[in-house]
Amino acid sequence: MVHQPEPGPAPVAASDPDGLEAQLRVFATEIGGLYRAQKERAEQLETALGALKTAYLETIRSFAFVVEAKDAYTGQHLERCRAYGVALMQELGVAEDHPDAEYGFLLHDAGKIGVPERILSKPGPLTAAEWRIMRTHPVIGFQMLENIPFMTTAAEIVRCHHEMFDGSGYPERLAGEGIPLPARAFSIVDAFDAMTTDRPYRPAMPVERAAAELERMAGTQFDPEVVTVFLPLIDRLPALNAS
Repeated sequence: MVHQPEPGPAPVAASDPDGLEAQLRVFATEIGGLYRAQKERAEQLETALGALKTAYLETIRSFAFVVEAKDAYTGQHLERCRAYGVALMQELGVAEDHPDAEYGFLLHDAGKIGVPERILSKPGPLTAAEWRIMRTHPVIGFQMLENIPFMTTAAEIVRCHHEMFDGSGYPERLAGEGIPLPARAFSIVDAFDAMTTDRPYRPAMPVERAAAELERMAGTQFDPEVVTVFLPLIDRLPALNAS
């Protein structure tokens, strides 16, 4: 007698063919909707933040234009220093780490809005009292920028651009690496432009002599390593070659 295998369990029909799969589809749809909504909100927030940054920058720029109106030298000096500073930061390989540095280069003297015009435009040397007033402009400029979160580097440049590598500068007598690198870089291009530009009280210095002065003051007024990077860059400075 041939033994017949016992029949296996009958297949169980899905009690709800649309159940689990349908729930997964609904869940996926909801997740997709939430993702799209979140992405849209993030884009709206980014747009709003960009508009806010633009508004801040335009407001701050207006101060620079006021300074330019008070001091004919300052307007062209601002643009040259911006160009020189950007070129040096790129050469140092740190431009991407400090995206707002360009604004600090442009606005470094914005604090001069608090300096009387008679001092800014004085054709001769300043008195000791006048120098005390002039030396307040880095702090005034810093106070204009310090509470703007995306202007941290710019504010530090404004505050520290007259500090010296040996600690003899102002307003805080910072020294060496205690001075932020963008400010150390900027002090070099600021001095270079000042030396190579005509002023009411003296003619412009030849570029070669200005370069020699930077080299002479490396280690005292300026960071010697940054000077070493800047000197070969002089012949390629865009604003200088365009003038």
